[in-house]
Amino acid sequence: MANQQESISSRSPSADPSLAGFSCFTWPPPPVYSCTLTPELVAKAREELQEKPEWRLRDVQALRDMILKEQPNLRTRLDDAFLLRFLRARKFDYDRAMQLLLNYHAGRKAWPEVFQDLKPSTVKHVLDKGFLTVLPQPDPNGRYILCLRPGKWKPNDYPFIDNVRAIYLTLEKLIQPEEAQVNGIVILADYTGVGMSQASNPGPFLAKKIVSVLQDGFPIRIKAVNIINEPRIFKGIFAIIKPFLKEKMAQRYILHGSDLSSLHQNVPRSVLPAEFGGTAGQLDMCAWSRLLLECEEEFIVEFCQPDPLQDVVLPDSMMFEGQASGQDDDSFRGLRSQLYYCY
Repeated sequence: MANQQESISSRSPSADPSLAGFSCFTWPPPPVYSCTLTPELVAKAREELQEKPEWRLRDVQALRDMILKEQPNLRTRLDDAFLLRFLRARKFDYDRAMQLLLNYHAGRKAWPEVFQDLKPSTVKHVLDKGFLTVLPQPDPNGRYILCLRPGKWKPNDYPFIDNVRAIYLTLEKLIQPEEAQVNGIVILADYTGVGMSQASNPGPFLAKKIVSVLQDGFPIRIKAVNIINEPRIFKGIFAIIKPFLKEKMAQRYILHGSDLSSLHQNVPRSVLPAEFGGTAGQLDMCAWSRLLLECEEEFIVEFCQPDPLQDVVLPDSMMFEGQASGQDDDSFRGLRSQLYYCY
């Protein structure tokens, strides 16, 4: 796998000028780690993440040793750049970083519908629908903005799980640059066009799995979730999600309605497209799609490999439970009634 990654890393970046804003995402980091953080980000990482540059590689080695000792059969990357993602996401707490890494791999095993044969070409139909993109300019805090448009998806188009696959591939790409690991990301969800058919998807069990992956199974810091143009039925949608959110994450959801001036208080107009009252030109749904599709080989190396948890014994309590309980079904029936009432 290492040789395959080196061959990918050595390729020249795309010359497509539309990808200029995504230059830091174009190719994976080199196999030998070299810090790319600016002095300002080094200081930020020290203050917010307890990352000490003089101890950075020592901390990585400590996590690597834990993996080799406690989970010697785990098929995972052990390079510095990869392990740093988990340390930064858990503020250099070795035990919590180790648990996050195990959750990261457990999620793949527990959710084959998402992770089997996961590569950009298998979600091209999602990208073509305009369900998601990443805005080319980060906000003033250096956070890239993942833009979701749930109203672009209709249940008759394709299974909802394909949206989850596209989101996961995007997050994998977003987390590669070190600045994204330190700054985190922002989510902007535009609920224009969302009706009853979309609102009843996903149910509580699927919602729980999605939230579990984002909160406890992926090394990324989601700093804010801005919701705009949410319909009345969003109260029902959020009722499905909120029970599974940690308090800190729930507090990061900001509902703006159709008041774009409220959005602009959190995300400046200078980085937003005209569709959201911004001054950064028209919303380009194609550039990020092209970027992902150009990285097909990279994702094949990362995801289309043997099960990393084969022969691995995991702790009894992991974040995924496998099957939905009757309680989940009862909850879904009750929430569906709420949705109809709100609609």
